[in-house]
Order: sequence, then C-alpha cells, then structure tokens
Amino acid sequence: MSILIGCSGWSYEDWVGSFYPRELARRRGEWLAYYARYFSTVEINSTFYRPPGELQVASWVRKGSELRDFQYSLKMPQQVTHEHMVRGERDGAIRGAAAFERGCIEPLAQAGLLGSVLLQLSPFFSKDESNLRTLEAVLESLSSLDYDYAVEFRHPSWRDGEGDMIDPQAAEILRQRSIALALIDGPGPHIRRAEGPGHAYIRFHGRNYDIWYRGERERGEDDLRLNRYDYLYSLQELEPWVPRIREMELNEQMIRIYFNNHARSKAAKNALQLMDLLQIPHQPKEIRPQDQFTLGCF
Repeated sequence: MSILIGCSGWSYEDWVGSFYPRELARRRGEWLAYYARYFSTVEINSTFYRPPGELQVASWVRKGSELRDFQYSLKMPQQVTHEHMVRGERDGAIRGAAAFERGCIEPLAQAGLLGSVLLQLSPFFSKDESNLRTLEAVLESLSSLDYDYAVEFRHPSWRDGEGDMIDPQAAEILRQRSIALALIDGPGPHIRRAEGPGHAYIRFHGRNYDIWYRGERERGEDDLRLNRYDYLYSLQELEPWVPRIREMELNEQMIRIYFNNHARSKAAKNALQLMDLLQIPHQPKEIRPQDQFTLGCF
C-alpha cells in the first residue's frame, strides 16, 4: 500500500471508552495490538521528549514483530532540534542524531518496523545563513539514503516569500539528501506544496486557531477542550486533501499521514474518515469522541 494513515501516539487514557474498550482500561500493554487492528502505522511522539532506552526499543520491536506489516515513525529528540540546532551547536546536534540512529532507528529498521523519522524544527529556528549551514550539516550526517527522513519547518522564514512553497535553498538541501518536506494541516500559514524524494509525510494538528498561539490557560470556563489538539475535523475539512494526496501518490512511492489531534480519540476518528475518503479498506470502527471529557479517569 502506498498510503499509510495512523495517529500520533496510541497510549492515551482518554481514548478508553471511545476507542479502546473499557475492559482494556488497566491493560495498557494490549493497547498497541488493539490499535493495530485499525491502523498499520503510528507516529511515536515520546522520542521527541526523551530518547528511548534499550529496553523500550526492545519492547517496541517485540510488540511490533507480533503485528502484520506494521510501521513506527519516530520524532528526532528535541535535544537535537530544539536545543543544539537552535544554539548553533552543530557537533552536539550531529552526535545526538547519530546516537538516536544507533540506539533507536537501526534496531527498528533491522526488524522491518521503521517508517519515517521526523525532524520537527523549533519555531525559534529561523532561516539565516548560519542556520542553513547547521541544517545542512545535521542532515548530511544522517543515513538518509538508508532510512526515510522528513523535516517539519515551523518558523515562517522558511517559506518562499508569501507563497506556499519552501525556500529554494532549503528545498535543495532536502532534495540532495532524499529527505521529505513534512506538510502540515494546522493553525497558521504552512508550506502546502513540495517535490518529494519518493516518500512523503503529512501531519494533521487540528485547527484550534484561538488557543494555538495564545495558550490554553486563556480559554473560557465553558470551553471543554482539553488542549490545543482537541479538535475534530469535519469531512468538509478533510475532503480538499483527497486530490492533493492523490496527486502526490502519482509521484511518491510511500505517503505516511498522521493525525495529532489526539484528544478524546479524535485523531483515530479522523484517520478512519480519511481512509474512507481515499477508499482505503479498513476494519470498521464507531468512535464517539464526545463520550469522555476528562483525562485520567482510569
């Protein structure tokens, strides 16, 4: 299959009752296998906050090997993208990326479980000559011909002026290394078009424009949203992506799509809806995100 659709994470307590059956509430070790009944890929966000240890990676390998044609996509640790790269510490970023490749990416790849690896750049990593050289050095150090890598640019300076393309210099750095540009659906202007290297990466964050930049503490008392990712896409909002994905499918060997609007199982519901719109067969599942309104109920 050339299009894989999944969610950004699977271990959410507020999915119990709406996605996970209530009898699995205290059996978290079974959640991934249940998730894999409906999705053949997942984006692991936890690697962004802390590089996983050997036992954690071994657990992912063991569980993933029991599943059929399953893939993990991973986020590069923030120590690389949000600390070393922002400070211009190229050697530190390169060492951190190399350690992540050895300790996490290689074992998953050897087990046939690796999807893509995402470098989500800091919103404070803007485009200037120094940062271009830092980006180039870090990406050059990666095994991007062996593994599928993608980069998510978050500072608006990486756009090509006011257009919807990436800056030409950054595009060339990615092209030379067969690295994909991650396309985003979320608040704010985003790069909407990119020439891919044979694989593509798309992330759906939700469209909570009002609290995305101002912060969740500024919500009113009658606002029941859990966080900025607590957003349910309508079919009308998903439909325009269908021709875009179909066009990409003509030029890409693999398209990986992840929904990060995880609150109350909304990511799972929208992921299945997009599969329906793209006519991708899947096991049917009724999900009612409104069934649960608070975290930590179990």
